[in-house]
Amino acid sequence: MSITQAILGKIFQSAGKSFSQREMSFFEHLDELRSQIIKALIGILLGTVLCIFFADRIVQDILLHPLRSVGLKAQVLSPYGIVMLYMEAILICGVILSMPYTIYCIWKFVAPGLLPKERHYISRIVSFTSLCFFAGVAFGYYILLPTALTFFSTFGTQNIELHVALDQYVSFMLTLLLGAGLVFELPMISYFLSKMGILTPGFMRKFRRHAIVVIFIISAVVTPTPDMVTQTLLALPMILLYEVSIFISKYSQKKAAPFNEDAA
Repeated sequence: MSITQAILGKIFQSAGKSFSQREMSFFEHLDELRSQIIKALIGILLGTVLCIFFADRIVQDILLHPLRSVGLKAQVLSPYGIVMLYMEAILICGVILSMPYTIYCIWKFVAPGLLPKERHYISRIVSFTSLCFFAGVAFGYYILLPTALTFFSTFGTQNIELHVALDQYVSFMLTLLLGAGLVFELPMISYFLSKMGILTPGFMRKFRRHAIVVIFIISAVVTPTPDMVTQTLLALPMILLYEVSIFISKYSQKKAAPFNEDAA
């Protein structure tokens, strides 16, 4: 048996199903994955189309507002820059707006590997996962982004004016917001790893110091800027989420205990 089969076997066993049974329907799972990906892309497309009707407000009131609030000016360096700005802004908002449905498609694919009693909580799981993601996006937009822009704006001089290229600003904003949204999914990741028996509260407490080091590394990777201010602002809530994840791990294992006794 290969290493990949052994890992898959462990996952399927944790869901109460043997590996041999799942191996028979391997291509069916690939087809289901393809189906859910298509559905998620359709949801993103619909969200993007909806955002077209609010393109001006998205660009003027949402995208450029953080720049204006710190006194920075944006500039376009290419003839098609404004068109690309609107397209990227609409796509970004479409992805964020459709995120709950995308998460729903992901859990629909994962659902066959869950216990029957756990499948009834899929609506709560999707709601909580979406809430964590939007909380991360809001934190990135209202705290991380203004703080980073304010920090950069202090480096202007009388001879050198700081102007922001719109294409680089959009990439910076997209990376920061999506990165913050994904980082805030740490409690949900902790919950499911604990349900599978891979993660325990004792393990998380024992390696807390190591986790803090990893958190700062992740913060440095996710943050598109090399400044320590933005990286620290992202790392601090991650440390708090790590502590919250310990309690979530403990709670999920208590909830999983009756299910394990029933299965035995």
